[in-house]
This record gives sequence, C-alpha cells and structure tokens, in this order.
Amino acid sequence: MRYRRGFVMMRSVLVTVLLGGVAMLVFSCATVPSGPPAPGEVRLIRMDVPRMESIIRNLPFVVNIQFEADGKPDIRRACFYWSGDGPNCFKVIDVDYGSPGTIRVEPRAKESGSYALEVYVLYVRDGKTQPTKVIRLPIIIP
Repeated sequence: MRYRRGFVMMRSVLVTVLLGGVAMLVFSCATVPSGPPAPGEVRLIRMDVPRMESIIRNLPFVVNIQFEADGKPDIRRACFYWSGDGPNCFKVIDVDYGSPGTIRVEPRAKESGSYALEVYVLYVRDGKTQPTKVIRLPIIIP
C-alpha cells in the first residue's frame, strides 16, 4: 500500500510538471512574432559587442543591434539595463537600413562585473515615440 501511494504521488507530480511545461511552450510560442513587421514597426533581432574584451569602465564602447523594420523608421535612442539597473539611454550613432538593419550605439559601462545587458530602442511610429521589445546579451566588464 505504501508503494502504491508513493507511485500515485510521483505520477501526479510528473503530470503537473509536464502540463506546466506544455502550457509554457504554448504561451512562449504565441508571443514570438512571426512574419514581416507590421507597417512602421521595428523588431530587434540580436545585439553584438564587437570588442567586448577591450571595454573600459566609463568609456564608450560599440554595440551593434540588428533589427528588421517596415521601411526606414526614425530611430532615436537605445536604452540599456545592466542586470535590471537602468534604463540608461544613449543617442543612436548610426543606422544602416539593410536587411537586416543595424543600429550602432556607444553606451558606457559604469562598473566592472558580469551583467545581463538588455536593450530596447525608441523609434517614431505614426508620429509617436514607441519602444521595441527588449533583447538580452550576457556581457562581462573587466
């Protein structure tokens, strides 16, 4: 009888975990945009720090942000969070409207350490400033 009770409890825990995993999978897939961006929309794809090993605290360093967009949106600023600390917004240095496009920004790292660097971009859509969704990159500041 004791073994049966343990088996039933383990089975119910397993079923609960599996159902939770399936629910997370369904909802996470539902939030991933598919297809081309909507008219005027900017969608961030990835972020790259070309010379991460040479970052020096309090000095600007280059961050390239790849995006896709409908047309040539007016991209104004990029706002960064350093493991939740922020936002710290910086003027966009350059925008290349290729496919995908690239935004070049030069933020400054305030302190040394390992961070989850997060960024969103502010752009103009229908005459109003809009934020993009956030993308993340692990980064180490020596």
